[in-house]
Amino acid sequence: MKTLKLALTALMPKRQILEKLMLATILVLGWLTLPNLLRSFEPTAALLDAGIWQLLLLGLLCYVALLQISWWLLYRFWLGLGLLNLTDMVLRFKQLTSWQQLRFFWASFALLFLAGIACLAAIT
Repeated sequence: MKTLKLALTALMPKRQILEKLMLATILVLGWLTLPNLLRSFEPTAALLDAGIWQLLLLGLLCYVALLQISWWLLYRFWLGLGLLNLTDMVLRFKQLTSWQQLRFFWASFALLFLAGIACLAAIT
């Protein structure tokens, strides 16, 4: 009986996966119901007004999907390179002194800022 309980707990999804699945379900339901809800409040609303809500929700759904895919790819590459787990790296980061943490934050911000500028330069 104990092995069955362990096998069932191994099959249960993690809390994070369940939260993300609930968020995706709420967004899809919102995508389907917001145009009808808008027309119930404003019967003269045009189709374009209802379509704007759908475009916003579709953009949010795409953002969440791309975020999940990028985290999954990062995790796969992380394991492939043989690096430490993310939790171990966070623990090691907390062991750094405050000026080392601040230097790391500034370097991360600078790299993110430069990546944003590079994306804008690629667009123009």
